[in-house]
Amino acid sequence: MPEQTPPDRGQLEDFLDRYDRAAVKAAHEVILSYSTSFSLATRLLEKQVRTDIRNLYAMVRIADEIVDGTARAAGLSHGEIAAALDDYERAVLAAPGRRFHVDPVLHAYAVSARRCGFNPEHVTAFFSSMRRDLNQTTYDEQSFEDYVYGSAEVIGLLCLSAFLVDHPVTDAQRSRMEDGARSLGAAFQKINFLRDLAEDSDTLGRAYFPGLAGHELTEEHKADLIADIRADLAHARTVIPLLPLSARTGVLAAAELFTTLTDRLEELPAAELTSRRVSVPRRTKLAILARAVATARRMTHTS
Repeated sequence: MPEQTPPDRGQLEDFLDRYDRAAVKAAHEVILSYSTSFSLATRLLEKQVRTDIRNLYAMVRIADEIVDGTARAAGLSHGEIAAALDDYERAVLAAPGRRFHVDPVLHAYAVSARRCGFNPEHVTAFFSSMRRDLNQTTYDEQSFEDYVYGSAEVIGLLCLSAFLVDHPVTDAQRSRMEDGARSLGAAFQKINFLRDLAEDSDTLGRAYFPGLAGHELTEEHKADLIADIRADLAHARTVIPLLPLSARTGVLAAAELFTTLTDRLEELPAAELTSRRVSVPRRTKLAILARAVATARRMTHTS
């Protein structure tokens, strides 16, 4: 039987490039299935940045699904879910060191983690917050801050790493942008907590906001939460002009989408927030994106 001629190096690279593209498409489909607003905002990022952000968020989404009921719905016990999260954390942390993964989402994440230099300490902090969701149902002020840092602020920092590839900045600029990234991540998380009160409480048995467990959301409490969210958003906006244009438009669009969502949450009585999920109509979303394109290009900053 004649020996088969092995493929040359060029052919092998073609195989890997094709798999890279397929993995990126898989990551995009994961995000598209769970968040239309996020998918719309990422369209305004430069192509490579868009790919990296989607790859990152697809990994985050998988971790969320492990702890947010999907694994339980599949029949996994609490111990099995905890083990699955541990396994996934180890896989994610090790992913950048391997060039091929049988899991397309993990493969796509690894491609971006290498390119962007994602800080493994931020990844570890993220999984620490996800682990809280397995065992903790109520929060005080300190544990709430810790949870938001790991679940959202470090994601902002990881996104910033993607934004700044090939865009050197001064230490002072990076420090300001890191503060802004954390504020924007925190705002997004708090907004999602507020709009998901019913699901978190009734389905998952969680009360993230301190002082809310076992109590109805009062108008005074809601006003305090909205004020806190607006303060985070306002601080983040001061930093957006520092971002490269390749990222600035998409970040601005996301910030404006969540600001509009905050406006809608503020308009509703507190009691309604515990029984319905607020959203922004698609037509409004598209108008926000169009304004972001024009506004981002006019933004200027000083060092």
